[in-house]
Amino acid sequence: MSSLETRAGFVAIIGAPNAGKSTLVNALVGEKVSIVTHKVQTTRFQIRGIAMIDKTQLVLVDTPGIFTPKNRLARSMVHAAWTGVDDADAIIHVIDAPAAWRALHDTPSSQDKLALKDSNRVMEGLKLRQRGDSYLALNKIDDIEREHLLTLIAHFQAANLYKDVFLISALNRDGVADMGKALCNVMKSGPYLYPPDQAADIPVRLMAAEITREKLYLRLHDELPYASTVETEKWTDQKDGSIRIDQVVYVKRASQKPIVLGKQGQTIKAIGAAARREMEDWLGCRIHLFLFVKVREKWVDNPERYIQSGLEFDV
Repeated sequence: MSSLETRAGFVAIIGAPNAGKSTLVNALVGEKVSIVTHKVQTTRFQIRGIAMIDKTQLVLVDTPGIFTPKNRLARSMVHAAWTGVDDADAIIHVIDAPAAWRALHDTPSSQDKLALKDSNRVMEGLKLRQRGDSYLALNKIDDIEREHLLTLIAHFQAANLYKDVFLISALNRDGVADMGKALCNVMKSGPYLYPPDQAADIPVRLMAAEITREKLYLRLHDELPYASTVETEKWTDQKDGSIRIDQVVYVKRASQKPIVLGKQGQTIKAIGAAARREMEDWLGCRIHLFLFVKVREKWVDNPERYIQSGLEFDV
C-alpha cells in the first residue's frame, strides 16, 4: 500500500468540562483510551486516541476542558487544551446540547450557565485563531427535543465559526460513525502516523494511573476534592507473566486520607479491585495491584508532577 492510498491527521476534541469529549474519543476509537467520570475536569492532559476508519488514521487529541483557570494546575490544563488545537488538522468543538438549551431558553442550573459560559469561551478562542477547519458537535441529542436542536444549530452557527454541525450521542454512539467518515475526508494523503493496531499514545504507567484515578473519582465523587492524583511508582514484570503495579494515591490534606481508605480499608480495597479488573482486561494478563494513600499538600506546585503528565509548569 503506497502512502497515496492512505490518509492521516490530528483532530483536536475541545469543549467545556463534562461536554462528553472523552466519551466521544472512546466511541471513535472503538475502545476505552480516556477515562470518563461525572467529575468536572477529569481529563488533565492531552490523550491521543487512534481511530482507524477505512484507509484513514484519525489521531484524536482528547484535551482538558476549557474553563476559567484559578490555579497553576488549571492554567496548565487549559494551556494543554489550546496547544492541542493549534497542532491539529481539524477541530471538533463538543457542546452539551441539553445544558446549552436550558441555559439559553429554559430554567438553567448554575452548572448549565457555567457550561454555556465555558462554551462561549471556546468560541472566542477559535475566533482569535481564525481557523477554518472547526466543526461543531452537539452532544447528548438523546436528551433533547428535535426542534430544540434546530434552534441550537441556528444559535451557534450565527457565530460563523464552523464548517459543519454534527448531531451526536457519544454515549450511545449515535451519529459518531458519520462524524468519523466526514473527518476522514478532510485529512491529508500520507502514511499512517502510528501502527494501525495501536489504540492510544499514552505511556502504560500513566494509563494505569489514569484507570485508578477514574475508579477513585467514580467511587467517591463529591466526597473527594478534585485536587487528588494517582502515580504509578513501580511496574514489575513477574516470571509467571503477571505484572505487579505499585501506585500511590496523593491527597492534599490529612483529613482526606480516611475518606479514601474507608472503614477498615474497605473503600481503597474496592477502588483497587475495580482498577485491577480493568487493567487485566486492558493488558490481557493477571495484575497484582497495590495501592497506598499519602498526603502531599503541595503536589500541584511540584514541576515533576507536570512533566510526568506532559503538562507545562510555567504558563
